[in-house]
Amino acid sequence: MTAQHQPRPEHPSDTAGEPGPDRRTLLRGAAVVGAVGVAGVAVTACATDNQPATPHEKKLLDGPVTVGRADDVVVGKGKVFTDTSIVVTQPAKDDYKAFDARCPHQGCLVTKVDQGVIQCQCHGSQFSMNDGSVVRRPAKRGLTPLPVTVANGEIVVG
Repeated sequence: MTAQHQPRPEHPSDTAGEPGPDRRTLLRGAAVVGAVGVAGVAVTACATDNQPATPHEKKLLDGPVTVGRADDVVVGKGKVFTDTSIVVTQPAKDDYKAFDARCPHQGCLVTKVDQGVIQCQCHGSQFSMNDGSVVRRPAKRGLTPLPVTVANGEIVVG
């Protein structure tokens, strides 16, 4: 007695009631999707040194701009104002500093101010909250300082 071999259906609609793709097919598909995602992140993160990363090419606004309240920036810390690409620090009471928040390494927006440094999470560059100078590379130059004043409790940059 011989077992009869059943041919596989030609169209997915012909598989009603049959299980879906096998495990190997699913794993192969997941591997392809994961590889494409990793490659996309690598390409985005590795622009040339003079070319800013595309998500943060936003130009600074022309003329003075109010970025937020002075109370938003705690002494010894700072705040990144993403809508204007500006980071403001307060190294000492009533001593406000403002910088272009785009990292000069590859144009990523700096992410936070902590323990006296402004941090860029893209590649690990760090800058002094006092003057924007490089504390940790790969950035070769510091953040661009911007004029800042506080008027009626509002931080005005430019």
